[in-house]
Order: sequence, then structure tokens, then C-alpha cells
Amino acid sequence: MFNLGSMLNLGSTEPVIGSASVVVKCSTGELFQYIGENLFQNYPKWSPEVKELEQITPGPVQPGTIGRQVRVDQGHRSESRFKISEFAAGERLTFVGVSDPYRCSYELQAIDTENATKLTFTFELLELLAIMRPLEGLIRATIKDGVGRTVQNIKRLVEIEKLKSG
Repeated sequence: MFNLGSMLNLGSTEPVIGSASVVVKCSTGELFQYIGENLFQNYPKWSPEVKELEQITPGPVQPGTIGRQVRVDQGHRSESRFKISEFAAGERLTFVGVSDPYRCSYELQAIDTENATKLTFTFELLELLAIMRPLEGLIRATIKDGVGRTVQNIKRLVEIEKLKSG
């Protein structure tokens, strides 16, 4: 039996993944509050590509919470819905695209020697359309740059906020 989809190269099941880590001078609880509990207030601050963001489901951010975002990445406007799939206080926040095949994960790990947290952000483009295959190298480079910029932005914003409050 043959797979017509693979013969026509309609898309790839191989994800394009980018990941970056940084140490943030705050506790895991403080960092999780910023990126998890206050996601809808703070996400556009650390990701300036997000031009519109709304929480669709009411209540606190938790597994199952659905949001909508409008992004402009390198001049390209896109709109997508996402759902919180993991929400483990002080440890991990993951959301997945409902309308598009992507996953964003923020993992937090306490560093014992100081009041600091290692933040690892991973972005996964879970499927690449055939029309985008020739641009895969550029897409990988863009994702790599984007994840690095994201963790640096979060670090800068959280540490500045901590200095102001403290």
C-alpha cells in the first residue's frame, strides 16, 4: 500500500523545533506567575510579534483555557487559537495550536545555589506544508532566533519588574 500524501509531499510529519534556555534571577513561583498565571497580560510584552491577544474561555489560566492571538512575524500576519495543555505551577506551561500545528513549552527549574530559575522555552512547528519545504532552513533559523529572543525578553522584563517592586 502506498501513501499518496507522502508521494505528493503534501506535508512533513517531522517537526521543526527550536529551544533556548536562560537563568532568570527570581523564584520559580515568581516566574511562573509572570508567564503562566498572567499569560494574557504579559505574553505580548515578551513577544512583540503578538499584536492582539484574548482569552476566550473565562476564569484563571488552567489546562483547557483557550486563547486567540494575532501575530505579525516578518511582515506576515497570522491568526490562531491555542489551548493550554499543561499548567503545572512553578514547573511548566505548554500551549498547543488549535487551528495550527504548533506547540510552545516553558519549563522552569529552580537553581539551588541562588534565588534563580532556569527557563527553557521550546517552540515546535509540528508540521511543515509542502509549499514551505524549500524554506525549511530559513524557517529553522527564524525559529532558533525567535526562541533565543523570547527567553532574553522574559529575563529582562521579569528582572526589571523585580527591581521595581523590590
